Amino acid sequence: LLRDNFPEVKVIAYPENYGFAEGYNRAIADTNYPYTILLNSDAAPAPGWIEPLYQFMETHPEYAACQPKILSARDNSKFEYAGASGGFIDRNGYPYCRGRIFDIVETDAGQYDTVIDIDWATGAALMVRSQLYTSLGGLDRDFFAHMEEIDLCWRMRRNGQHHIAVIPQSIVYHLGGGSLPVSNPKKTYLNFRNNLLLLHKNLPPAQGRRTLLKRRLLDTIAFAKFALTLDWDNAKAIVRAHNDFRRMRRNYTPASIDGETNPLKQRPNILTKFYLRRRRTFSSL
Repeated sequence: LLRDNFPEVKVIAYPENYGFAEGYNRAIADTNYPYTILLNSDAAPAPGWIEPLYQFMETHPEYAACQPKILSARDNSKFEYAGASGGFIDRNGYPYCRGRIFDIVETDAGQYDTVIDIDWATGAALMVRSQLYTSLGGLDRDFFAHMEEIDLCWRMRRNGQHHIAVIPQSIVYHLGGGSLPVSNPKKTYLNFRNNLLLLHKNLPPAQGRRTLLKRRLLDTIAFAKFALTLDWDNAKAIVRAHNDFRRMRRNYTPASIDGETNPLKQRPNILTKFYLRRRRTFSSL
């Protein structure tokens, strides 16, 4: 369809599915642009969405990447789960967003329309400096999919302490769950495994060991929850995620840089805030 109806568009076709991560790495290596926007196939950008991202990157050379505000394609009044108005990581390593905590998604009333620094930008619509992206090895191909953009943003921040921003003046509507629905055991497996790899790769060794010990206990609770509801496929996915993490961790050297690039020290415990203090919005944390 693209070749026939939009001949001005360059089509890069590969013989197999390399996954979200390696697919982008190969495509960006085959192009030569100062900026690249990673855009999911189930995302619908609003008119004029590129200009605010481009102008921000042009005038802020210290920023490695940025994202637009992500709203739900199903309900334009609400933020979308994957990215909302900027991503953060809590002290236990759980990703959350300005506009989304766990599975609670807020209505967009303009409350998060300020441009701010964030811990990570969503891969659903992500503008990066192509040269920096390539120099850092791009997205980690072993992640295959899920949380690979969080890992990339963390590595960007560690590399010379580059910044990441959300530009809410740019809007993209995202369907979400198009590749894997929330309840799919493969999604559970990738989320749990990649979150462990993310922490192992980017935290200094001592803190990494402490955090991963806590996560082992917390993931055991998640396993028990699936088991009690007789959802054995997702329960087994957590066990497989931990087994594969123990095998894969040998391929990585933990980070040696701490300080400002370590967001876990600066963030709240959203488990406590969400479940014990009943805080359901980002602004109430």
